[in-house]
Amino acid sequence: MTVAASISSKIVEAILSQQLTPDSRLGESELATLFNCSRTIVREAMLDLSARGIVSVSPRRGWFLTKVDAETARELYDARQIIEVGLLRHFAQKGRPMEEHLVLRLRAHLADQKAALAEGHVGRRSYLLGNFHVCLAECLGNRLLAEKLRDFTVLTTLFTMRHQTPGDARMSYEEHVAVVEALASGRLEAACDCMSDHLGTWDAKVHMVREVDPLDGLRRALTPPALAVKTVATGGKK
Repeated sequence: MTVAASISSKIVEAILSQQLTPDSRLGESELATLFNCSRTIVREAMLDLSARGIVSVSPRRGWFLTKVDAETARELYDARQIIEVGLLRHFAQKGRPMEEHLVLRLRAHLADQKAALAEGHVGRRSYLLGNFHVCLAECLGNRLLAEKLRDFTVLTTLFTMRHQTPGDARMSYEEHVAVVEALASGRLEAACDCMSDHLGTWDAKVHMVREVDPLDGLRRALTPPALAVKTVATGGKK
């Protein structure tokens, strides 16, 4: 792995573990010092993450983690549902059960998730809940889609870390268990349905807060008094 790829990987892991929050600034100089490399290498890593939608650049301010809004989150979950349910359906069409060592790998992953939930370790819990989907795609035999899912999971993590509660995280874990148990027992269509339900009800697992309009105070302050009075007098009609 190159230094640039290592930087990208470390940032992805930090997001999945909720160690970096939405809109975090990623300074080139600071990262170059931390990784003992040149700013050119850091910029290479940032360009890679930018192409994957994980960071964006602001003129004269630098690189920032992407802030994912509700509409983008909806599109991300739709894309994940298409990919993940599609992978399961493709596997089901082969008509043979998942190999035992892969089932054991998934169950070990679930055990780690359960332990992280019990310990209240937010970072580890977050990482494992997101990484489960990558692990499942690898077990289903598609490395390319597993890598794409990793990026989508990073972006949905940037959204859910602002809105999800421990209770929501436990619900996600229980739904992961349902998927794995269906696979383990050979109920492949049921596994598809469980994953579809899991990803299709994402909005029930987040608690949206009203987004504050940063211009609201200034907008009200600069509203012409005459217009405000006229609006009240006419009942809001122009």
